[in-house]
Amino acid sequence: MTSVAATSAAPPAPALPRLPSLTGLRWIAALLVFGFHAGTMRIIAEPDYKAVVDALFTLGLSGVQFFFILSGFVLVWSARPGDSRRTFWRRRVAKIYPNHLVLWAATLVVAWWFADPVLPAAALENLLLLQAWDPRPGWFYSINTVSWSLSCEFFFYLCLPLALPLLRRARPKLLWALIVALPLLILALWPAQELVPEVSRWWFTQIFPPVRSLEFWLGAVAAELMRRGLWRGPGLAVAGAIFVVTWVAAAQWIRAELWTTLLAVAYLLVITAAADADVRGRRSPWRSRPLIWLGEVSFAFYLVHVLVMTSVLRWSGDWGTGFAGWRGPAVVLGFLVANLILAGLLHRFVETPMMRRLAPRRPARPAPVPRQRAAGAPAAGDGDAPASGSGAADEVGQANGRSPYADLR
Repeated sequence: MTSVAATSAAPPAPALPRLPSLTGLRWIAALLVFGFHAGTMRIIAEPDYKAVVDALFTLGLSGVQFFFILSGFVLVWSARPGDSRRTFWRRRVAKIYPNHLVLWAATLVVAWWFADPVLPAAALENLLLLQAWDPRPGWFYSINTVSWSLSCEFFFYLCLPLALPLLRRARPKLLWALIVALPLLILALWPAQELVPEVSRWWFTQIFPPVRSLEFWLGAVAAELMRRGLWRGPGLAVAGAIFVVTWVAAAQWIRAELWTTLLAVAYLLVITAAADADVRGRRSPWRSRPLIWLGEVSFAFYLVHVLVMTSVLRWSGDWGTGFAGWRGPAVVLGFLVANLILAGLLHRFVETPMMRRLAPRRPARPAPVPRQRAAGAPAAGDGDAPASGSGAADEVGQANGRSPYADLR
């Protein structure tokens, strides 16, 4: 069977370092989406408090954009030459479908409790993660609304094993051309939407899987450049500063048509800088133990947070009314804690055990090219997802004047 990354005759590649900073950054992206939804649900009635939330999280929906770019980066970084397409697809289904199934069922129970009408066709579409392909208003947000992004991810997963061999063989000039072209294609979506009926324009620019895959491929191409030691970008501090400036400028002064392009570039710079810091063993604020745990539960948190907030607000009779004074921020913080608890339980009792049960076992990694490891530096680990450990890459290569990517090409 054809392999995901290369033919079985290819020589075994050395193990790549884990990237724990990307796990911590996943939580920041999930928090942005949570803050955006907390603002749009009008939980906070006090104008001064609401203004703070709006200022911080107006662009929070772009956290999904971060996840798409990160997904492309991590999957290309961690792909092994010996993995077959079937193995890759089975592992991805095992990763995201159990949580999706639990939230799909929970949403139907809530709908039954509130006597909400449910279209069987929409429920089936959502169950099979096909809803992002349906442009009819409301259908792509059916059942658990946030699962539209999983529908997009499934499309990305189907495409990656077919495209990865081409990516591995692509010349550096082509990869750099794609790094420039993909943000420009994202920008071109705004005039291109004029070709789509007005009722479907939101779906076309924000939901349609081939369109959203531009962000996924942006991360994938950057990962391939970094694997070869060819990526050139700012360090983590500079990348973080660029992101903050871009975020503030986009929220305050820049036209909405430019947001997605500018934020895609800013997110990519942060992701690559954090990954580079891990590979080089440099300091990173994103791989602390608490942040890594938050990043590990971020997928479950993302799936539960809208259902929990809307259900509680409807049950209490506070849906759309808001809470006066300090009660508004307190309710938002309460939702944050409650969703984290539920996400932790979902991660512990559904996501993790089902991954172990359903995902195929990966063969032992080929040993890294022998190098003396710096005292206390951890060994490379499994890169199927952003790592859960707190380690970084070897530092000896730097001390010897060699690139830490020298053996990864």
